Amino acid sequence: MGTAKAFGAAELPQLTQDIGRPMGVLWCVAALLFLLAAIGIFVSPRWWWTVAAVAVVVSQIVIGYSWADARWGTLANALVLVGVAYGFLSQGPGSFRAEFDRDVARELRQTVATPLLTEADIAGLPVAVQQYIRLNGAVGRPRVQNIRVRFHGEIRGGPEARWMSFTGEQYNFYDQPSRLFLMDATMFAIPVQAFHRFVGPSATMRVKLAAVVRMVDAKGPEMDEAETITRFNDLCVFAPGAMIDPRITWQASDSHTVAASFTNLGHTARAVLTFNERGELADFVADGRGASSTDGRTFTKMRWSTPLRDYRAFGAHRLMSHGEGVWHAPAGEYSYLRFDVDTIEYNVAPSRN
Repeated sequence: MGTAKAFGAAELPQLTQDIGRPMGVLWCVAALLFLLAAIGIFVSPRWWWTVAAVAVVVSQIVIGYSWADARWGTLANALVLVGVAYGFLSQGPGSFRAEFDRDVARELRQTVATPLLTEADIAGLPVAVQQYIRLNGAVGRPRVQNIRVRFHGEIRGGPEARWMSFTGEQYNFYDQPSRLFLMDATMFAIPVQAFHRFVGPSATMRVKLAAVVRMVDAKGPEMDEAETITRFNDLCVFAPGAMIDPRITWQASDSHTVAASFTNLGHTARAVLTFNERGELADFVADGRGASSTDGRTFTKMRWSTPLRDYRAFGAHRLMSHGEGVWHAPAGEYSYLRFDVDTIEYNVAPSRN
């Protein structure tokens, strides 16, 4: 409206103050910046808030010059400013997202070319594991050095807790095992962000409410042990081609069941893998994985399993597309995690930016 009045494009008697053409241009600039910020929410979620911040500043300047007519626009700017603040806290340089991206970039810089996985490489594995790797399509392709997985699902903190929907992005690296997992969830319409970081011998799990209030800060030996089991589970579920790792020892129980242990930097994960008649991994069961309290300060060890189903093609590889996380608590087992895989990439190359 300010632009229209400045250039005489419309009769606007409700605007009582004169607006010169330079100020009319500035009104137009403010409107375009808000439009770009709205588009940026979808096409550039990391940086939309920077455009919105500039839009608020320009908007408030022109409001100030037409205060009598436009002062109520300040309330709209204040509302947008709340979104800008959240965008900065959740996506800005001090956020979990920025830390996740920095870790990923550093790990990707260490990647090197890998040889093809051959039948000779898997010959010493149990027959069920060999069949699973072939079914995945890993034989004849480059050995797995890293993976990137995107998924969505729902999660809860206990058997009676409310389910929270979430989206997640995860990178796993296998030469020097590391795991980086970033999750965005919603609890009672309030955003929740969690960052699992396992680099070197130590793992952490941090959770923030609305990118401000720290809800969980889990770390220490029990966290390291629990995340070692998770990391081994990821390897078996998402990267069958990496099951030739010399840090894994195998013991076949029968044609469908294999016991395995994975040792890395002083931590050992033990599990029993069950394969179905088609040769697909159907379940991964580990005893003694630590379940953290709601604040992440204490852990209770219990059986943990991840039943898997709905195998399908992801490019050249065939993998499960739906999984669960189940705690076998003394009071009865319950599912706390349900997820569906959206995309998976192998041997991701470092960005050239």
